[in-house]
Amino acid sequence: MDIAAWLASLGLGEYAPAFRDNDIDFELLPKLTTEDLTALGIRSVGHRRKLLSAISALAENSSAQPGSTLSTREEFAQDVTDDDVAAPRAERRQLTVMFVDLVGSTALSQRLDPEDMREVILSYQQAVSREIARYEGRVAKLMGDGVLAYFGWPRAHEDDAERAVRAGLAASRNRRARRRP
Repeated sequence: MDIAAWLASLGLGEYAPAFRDNDIDFELLPKLTTEDLTALGIRSVGHRRKLLSAISALAENSSAQPGSTLSTREEFAQDVTDDDVAAPRAERRQLTVMFVDLVGSTALSQRLDPEDMREVILSYQQAVSREIARYEGRVAKLMGDGVLAYFGWPRAHEDDAERAVRAGLAASRNRRARRRP
């Protein structure tokens, strides 16, 4: 299989002349960037993404075989099938979701001036966010007086659930150590 046939199998055969005119072969494919594809005249973001995904799938399939390299066109092309190109690689992983809420905020909001309450909530969210980051979680959303966080995305750890619990306990200790207004 050559580059033109590979592009045609992706439904992107219209770009074969650009690849040929710029001497892009199977050895150079894994090194192409979004900027390179734009310079080749591929204006459609969808087409660029499709090409980058297909190139990535080819590289994964080739490197998964022991002793395989991407140095020759034959070795690179031998693993190409329509299924490899069409099927994106999905990954299953555990995700721990944590929601932390400021207890008693409704009663507190009745006692405090709105600007003071805003400062209390902001301080609380910053303290909780620091603890989440310390345990390598990711703040997904700040919602009112609460914080929604993910552990296990974008980077997974074996102990993400434990990290979430530790972050919650640390945030609780941190909040108790502060004076209430």
